[in-house]
Formats: sequence, C-alpha cells, structure tokens
Amino acid sequence: MFKILKESSTSNARLGVIETPHGLIETPAYTIVGTHAEVKCLTPSDLVATKTQLIIANTYHLWRELGDEGLANYPGLHQVMGWSGPIMTDSGGFQVFSLGAAREQGTGKVKKMNEAPHSPEENLVRVTDAGVYFMEDGEEQYLDAELSMRIQEQLGADIIVAFDEPTSPHHDYAYTKESLVRTHKWAERSLEAKVSNQLIYGVIQGGSFPDLRKESAEFIGRLPFDGFAIGGAFGDSFGSEKAEMIAELESSIPFLPKDRPRHLLGIGRVEDLFIGVEAGIDTFDCVIPTREARHGSVWTREGRFDLKKSIFENDDRPIDPSCDCPVCLSGEVDRRSLRQLFKDKDPRAGELATVHNVYFFNNLMADIREAIKNDSWADLKKQYLKKNNEAGTLEG
Repeated sequence: MFKILKESSTSNARLGVIETPHGLIETPAYTIVGTHAEVKCLTPSDLVATKTQLIIANTYHLWRELGDEGLANYPGLHQVMGWSGPIMTDSGGFQVFSLGAAREQGTGKVKKMNEAPHSPEENLVRVTDAGVYFMEDGEEQYLDAELSMRIQEQLGADIIVAFDEPTSPHHDYAYTKESLVRTHKWAERSLEAKVSNQLIYGVIQGGSFPDLRKESAEFIGRLPFDGFAIGGAFGDSFGSEKAEMIAELESSIPFLPKDRPRHLLGIGRVEDLFIGVEAGIDTFDCVIPTREARHGSVWTREGRFDLKKSIFENDDRPIDPSCDCPVCLSGEVDRRSLRQLFKDKDPRAGELATVHNVYFFNNLMADIREAIKNDSWADLKKQYLKKNNEAGTLEG
C-alpha cells in the first residue's frame, strides 16, 4: 500500500508512493479540499491540468446534506465528482471542534501570537464517551465512530479516517487527556466497525502536550491502521505557531511506524510544507489554495499577494512570470486584468486564480519530490522561502 522509495540523508523527509484502487499517489503530496464533493471553481479536467493527485471531502457536511436516504442511494464520490483519481474523506471529527470549542472559545485550530479572540458563539456540540451530539435546526443529530465508518463507506473514498475529537489550543492538560482517551477508544471502535476494503488512517491527538502526543502516537501506531493522520491544537506557548507545530510533530512522528504514510490535517502554507516534509510528513490538506484564490490572493515563487490591491492596477505581468500553469501560460490574463475581474465580481476571477493556486501548490510538491530524489533539498527550500513572506501579503 505504501512504499518508501528514498529517505533524505539530512532530515526525515522521504519520497514514496501510496497505492489506492484509483491510482498511485506520489509523496510528498498536497491534498486538495473538495468539502461538498466538489473542488470549487475547478472542473475534473482542471484537476488533471493542475497536477492534482488526491482530493479530500468532508464527511460531516455530506452526511447532513444527503441524509440517510441520500446516502443509501449515493453512487459514490468518484462518480459524483467525475474524478477518477484517489479521494480521501475525513471522519467528521473536525466539526466536533469547529462547531464546539472553537465557537465557545472564539478560537481557531491555530492560535497565533497576540491574536485577539473571536466573539464567542453558542457551542453546538455535546461530547460524550459514546459519541457526539450536534445541534442542527433545533434538533440534536448524533454521530459516533460506527456511524462515521458507515457514512465514509457509503461515500466510497479510497482513504477514510477514524472518528476522533480534536482539542482546542485553549484546552488544559486534564481535558486534553480525557479527550485523548475518547479518541483512542473511538479509533478501536472505528476499526471494529469498518467492513470495507478502504484504507483507513488513525488520528494522533494530544494537543500541545509532548507526553500526550507521544502516548497517542504509540497507541495509534500499535493498531492495524493503514496510515496515520496527525491533528494539532497549535498554540503560541513557544512564541509562534510554527515552533509549536514543530514541537508537536517531534512529539508524534518518531513514535509512529515508519512503514505507513503520515498525513498532516488542515495545514498547508508554503513554510508548513517544508517543516512537515522535513519532519517526515507524506501528505497535507488545506483550504488555502482554493479559498484564498476565490478572495483574490495568489501564491507565487515571489510570495503571496492580494491582487485586489491598487498597486496591481497597471501591472501587466503574468500572475507568476516563472509559472507554467494553464493560466500563466495561456496569456489570457495578467495581474491587471485579473484584478479588474475581481473588482467586477466576475466569476472567472476565482476560477482563474484557483487554477493557478492549485497548480502552484501541486507543482511545489513535485519540486519537493524531485529535490528529495536529487538531494537538492536545501537549495529548493532556500529558493522558495527566501522571498515567500509567510507573515502577510506581499505588496508586489
């Protein structure tokens, strides 16, 4: 199922391949988010043209949209999406956090330095040891490990994920420990409930507490999962969320079996990719390429910038002069004309920017694979990170 082709001599980076019923995934790889069984603004042919290898869909949202009858008659994600490549589904566990603690505490998964909390909202989740109750339209909807497995099997993804409870960066040690016990029990129940031939990943949690992350990696690593998904509750106790992420990976990865793939959940900025790959991560998923494109932010080798800014109103350069994505190669738009499309609220703006961004991240992963193969990792890292300002939007 997973084969390591080469390991870096200077880090934990590794070149590999994951075999699925719908094709091979060359790793390290980016997983493009298709929450509602579609990658917004992209057609199936766009996905191929942007070098997409793997898509992840959201179990919770599809479950709520389809209902029991819709799921029973669902033809499968591949047919619905018109996509013949590999697909992954999450477990619905992230919504335990996003609709629960995240709302109640006014926080995100990544708590940045000096970040002001969001306005707290009503917690829509009630967590029990058996499962989770979500408040939907005045009624509670119940989801547990067994139901998550049934839903993911009916969706028909190649890779599915065990049900878990992600914690908040504001949760204390006692609650994180309690939650970890639940996640581990749910992992065992997920394995017992699974009846399909789909690949299944177990989830490592433990917040920002090194002993809990080690405990989780060792526990989940002993179970017969086909791979591992690493969750996080990245905070600022080390001075920055990047340092926290590194610490959490170092508390998890060394205690996992080396012969199975590792997926980093919900993380995928440029600097994150280099950090993760160096630590031994094989696949990543994140909404950044698609969500930011729809709002006018594009990623290039020169950095990330917001095309809606006035500084680009007379800029006739391609989005990225060094890019060979379909948009940049076609000459159909330059920065000035794409900015105008966003200003006019033309839907083509989001489509063109999405094609570019998805290609950029997938192409970056292809460059990373080549660098591991050729032992040119340090040069590639310097090339991408020298001008790519992760702190904010570049001005040109």
